[in-house]
Amino acid sequence: MYVAQNMIEGEKKVFVTGNEVVAWAAIAAGADIMYGYPITPQNEIMHYWTRLAPRAGKKFLQTEDELSAGFTTIGGVLAGRRAFTATAGPGNTLMQEPVSMAEMMRLPMVIIIQQRGGPSTATVIYSQQELNLTCYGGNGEGLRIVYSTSSHQDLFDYTIKAFNTAWKYRFPTFVLGDGYQAKMREGLTIYDLKARGIELVPTEPILGQPGTPGVDRPPSHIRNTYNTEEELYEVIMSTAKNYETIAPEIIEYDEQNIEDAEIILVAHGVVSRAAYGAMLQLREQGYKVGYFRPITLRPFPTQQLYARAKQAQKLLVVESALGQLARTVRDAIYGCTTPVETLLKPGMGVISEELVERVVQIYAGGAVNDD
Repeated sequence: MYVAQNMIEGEKKVFVTGNEVVAWAAIAAGADIMYGYPITPQNEIMHYWTRLAPRAGKKFLQTEDELSAGFTTIGGVLAGRRAFTATAGPGNTLMQEPVSMAEMMRLPMVIIIQQRGGPSTATVIYSQQELNLTCYGGNGEGLRIVYSTSSHQDLFDYTIKAFNTAWKYRFPTFVLGDGYQAKMREGLTIYDLKARGIELVPTEPILGQPGTPGVDRPPSHIRNTYNTEEELYEVIMSTAKNYETIAPEIIEYDEQNIEDAEIILVAHGVVSRAAYGAMLQLREQGYKVGYFRPITLRPFPTQQLYARAKQAQKLLVVESALGQLARTVRDAIYGCTTPVETLLKPGMGVISEELVERVVQIYAGGAVNDD
């Protein structure tokens, strides 16, 4: 039962942490239950959810580890509940087994990731080092949906959207945030979905439906084990074809000042804020610089970025990782001769001044035609 309107009436401005935002967004999205295990910097999602959930008639279960959190989320989904979980770093690693299972069984599992530094325990603070893991982790083909957020408003909007996307298309769906977003406070507008005219994609039990399968209703395909190579091949090829068909409906990106751009700054998540600020500063100084931000990392806006790259003289990819986005970008524009430069700072924040300095250096070095 959707009761979020009792807790969020209309729209209102708030000033909260990113983890609080996720909990409120899950309430707005009509989530029924969260399964989770503590890990920094995600912990407060659980804390705030347990404060809000009783008021909305929702539930929470703390499991013994992230592996269990993933599988119990699957159990909730199979029962027709809008179930979700949240984790980070090593927890994301452990959760790849249940995510692979959800990928194989086409289950609408929703996972919030607040990235931390790696490998292994590393730091509990911040990074963008979970791009590869989130998009392609597990022993499948990475047939999942990954939204990369850059702000608290994004966290709210895309957490809500993740539930609808997951239940509409039946693929595991991630919201990829980070430790900075999780902990910092920022203003945003929270809203009741009805105030925005947003309809919830309905949920239904995947197991335990009434009637006889094949007689009263179509049978549910919930296998994740196959006896022969041929069986597996057919299922994967069918699922991949379906994924490719729906990808154009899911892909999202943001671009600014692209038409005449000689250099395009490419960034995702919170780093894209620095890229956007740098682009504005450089434009004021007369440099023809554009901005491209992939919002969906999986599926990636490949065709769109390729078209923009062909028009530019150089791409500058910036990220808080050692080339995870850069590799994705190079794959996306394969065959395009536009050179790609990088600013890579794994586990470190990026500010706009660094990007402004790098772009000015590129121009001073004559790598861009000033005609």
